Amino acid sequence: MSAVNAIARALPIPAGAGLARTLIERNARAFRHGWITLVSGIFEPIFYLFSLGVGLGALIGDVDTGGGRMVEYAAYVAPAMMAAAAMNGAVFDSTFNLFFKLKYAKLYDSVLATPLGPRDVAVGEIGWALLRGLLYSTTFLIVAAAAGVVHSWWALLALPAASLIGLAFAAVGMSVTTYLRSWQDFDYIQLALLPMFLFSATFYPLSTYDESIRWIVQATPLYHGVAMIRDLMLGDVAWGILAHVAYLAVMGLVGVLFAARRIERLLLR
Repeated sequence: MSAVNAIARALPIPAGAGLARTLIERNARAFRHGWITLVSGIFEPIFYLFSLGVGLGALIGDVDTGGGRMVEYAAYVAPAMMAAAAMNGAVFDSTFNLFFKLKYAKLYDSVLATPLGPRDVAVGEIGWALLRGLLYSTTFLIVAAAAGVVHSWWALLALPAASLIGLAFAAVGMSVTTYLRSWQDFDYIQLALLPMFLFSATFYPLSTYDESIRWIVQATPLYHGVAMIRDLMLGDVAWGILAHVAYLAVMGLVGVLFAARRIERLLLR
């Protein structure tokens, strides 16, 4: 039994996260009257799609996605914007909102007075961040399909792919947030997110990078998310997509485990 207890202490699910759904419900109720804040993140990737993908795409023309296949620039950029939408939605909730609840609102002090525990808090907040990212990416996929830049029915699998991106970034975002001391520390998060957004093969192919730095781009999590969703939306599905799935799944799993332990330590100290 000692081995079972050790595993139960290490894993946030199902050992101590059975009530996490109630925290997700609490967050959903809290946004009923502030829904404009929730949906505001939907428009940013859509604006990027039409300003860069469609507007600038008229000047750029077609782009080589690899293997000699040429697609219009809007169809090349659209998957990257969807991946970025999932990332941004998840990161916003698991960093800024979590920090406010943890340091200023002291929300979790009240939560711990209920049957919920610290692991429920970690899994519930990550779950809510994942749902927010999924909301953004789903809306974007609908707009992209209406704009005619979705080339395959494989794109339906882009929704669970976006959920995986949201899980990975939400879990790591929460882990990082537990170490932040003030609002100024969020500059470090932006310092990490902005280069990833610009240089993860989002706006131009990986082949345009010098070979000496190409491996750095391929090591970033957003690159794997962009490549995965791009393959699905363009219908270029091959076994290599499993490498992207594995990367993000491991990132999400490790992030959830670490975030759960950190939240438990902070709330019970």
